[in-house]
Amino acid sequence: MAVDPVIDRHPTLQLVGRTPLVETRLFRDRYPSARVVAKVEAFNPGGSIKDRPVARMLADAQARGDLRPGQTILDSSSGNAGIAYAMIGGLLGHDVEIVMPDNASRERVQRITAHGARIRFTDAILGYDEAMREVQRRHEAAPEQYYFADQYSNESNWQAHYDGTASEILEQAPPDITHFVAGVGTGGTITGVARRFDEVRPDVQIVCATPPEFPGIEGLKPMGPDHLVPAILDASLIDTWVDIDVDKAREFSVQLAAEGLFVGQSAGAYIFAVETVLADDPHAVVVTLFPDAGDRYFSTGLWDVAPKLASP
Repeated sequence: MAVDPVIDRHPTLQLVGRTPLVETRLFRDRYPSARVVAKVEAFNPGGSIKDRPVARMLADAQARGDLRPGQTILDSSSGNAGIAYAMIGGLLGHDVEIVMPDNASRERVQRITAHGARIRFTDAILGYDEAMREVQRRHEAAPEQYYFADQYSNESNWQAHYDGTASEILEQAPPDITHFVAGVGTGGTITGVARRFDEVRPDVQIVCATPPEFPGIEGLKPMGPDHLVPAILDASLIDTWVDIDVDKAREFSVQLAAEGLFVGQSAGAYIFAVETVLADDPHAVVVTLFPDAGDRYFSTGLWDVAPKLASP
């Protein structure tokens, strides 16, 4: 990894990565022989897993001379990468501009603007792919003004997870891992981890959680034939695709909160996929990710179901 001296010495960015791994006991009664562990990515300074690829992409861009003084960092995001760009880009002395759908959670919008970044909204009815198209249009109109990080095509994205996330999992997780469960936002996480596992643990099954287009799950991309496929996604590495029931994924988020794990809705989706794995293999040892924290979703209604589920 090429590391920019500014990133290397900045104390905040030294906190990126090395997140803890925790075991959840949600399935202990039904599947007593199984184990489910997850990397808690809210421990990153920007509060999500997106700090990893954004720090790597910007460090590599500076090292190559692609990100130049005075340029504005530009990309599309559903929220978490936008926060990482705003925080890290600001620390590096760059303006940041994020294009995102106008149904992004209020908490994410507030965090992005708190770091001083500008947001350009697209119509959520047109889907997240419209935000990707709009950022391309803006870059094409002013290529010298912007450094387009292009997280969907940037090789440094998946490399951050190959070098970092996967290495940490191999060090922290039980040695008898059978499955790794994640999803596709940009494709960087599942591609990077799966590539590393393919080299050193090819026996581990790679499972991808895929949401429906509506109502969808923030941070996860629908993967139907009418949707843009991230360029860095290597789908050949994925062994199993699991279609997510959004309502059940929300319920799993609430159940995780009852365990003291206050994580976001993508974590609930991953746990839904984990349940599918355990139904087929009750002795599985599954590693997954909790990409962010639950307090980014108060305004989305995610936690509105909590009182009902908690009632006797």
